[in-house]
Amino acid sequence: MNDRLQTVDFWFDPLCPWAWMASRWMLEVEKVRPVRTVFHVMSLSVLNEGRDLDEDYEEEMAAGWIGARTAIGVERAYGSEGLRDFYTAIGTRYHPLGQRKGDVGVIKDALRQCGFDEAIADRAAAGDWDDELRASHHQGMDPVGNEVGTPVIHINGKALFGPVISPAPKGEAAGDLFDGVSKVTAADGFFELKRSRDRGPIFD
Repeated sequence: MNDRLQTVDFWFDPLCPWAWMASRWMLEVEKVRPVRTVFHVMSLSVLNEGRDLDEDYEEEMAAGWIGARTAIGVERAYGSEGLRDFYTAIGTRYHPLGQRKGDVGVIKDALRQCGFDEAIADRAAAGDWDDELRASHHQGMDPVGNEVGTPVIHINGKALFGPVISPAPKGEAAGDLFDGVSKVTAADGFFELKRSRDRGPIFD
């Protein structure tokens, strides 16, 4: 096995439970493979601008701006490691704990847990960092195309949507899945494997 540390760039929106599941998988991969995940921010709200959405999803997209902007604000203030910590804090609240997405108080709780400036959430609510958010979004999403959402990973020079998994595998099972995902990127013409989901996100 190659022991050289491999970097996987991972784009997420805090809103997305599937990105959350895949991010927890990547943290498990780091325990069993020489891999380091570098997290970046995309935005489902940016992705869906101008699209005809049903009312419930449109409300979710409206709520998504503040979390994504806050993530960008954290990255600018505290770097990649800070963003990694914030994603765990906000994602735990949004997904396993089921707290209200886009709520300023929930976001401030996550910032406080990380020891970060809570005023970042206020600035995000006021609309700061939209230009930076769009730039980060396009850096991750443009190489993979416009027919996907999140998670998106950049691995071995390829940009891929997914994997969409539930629950997130642990231990060597996580490593085995990573080996498979990594392997398919060796085929230049590989584009897609897919089947219909038969379960929702299983948080454990």
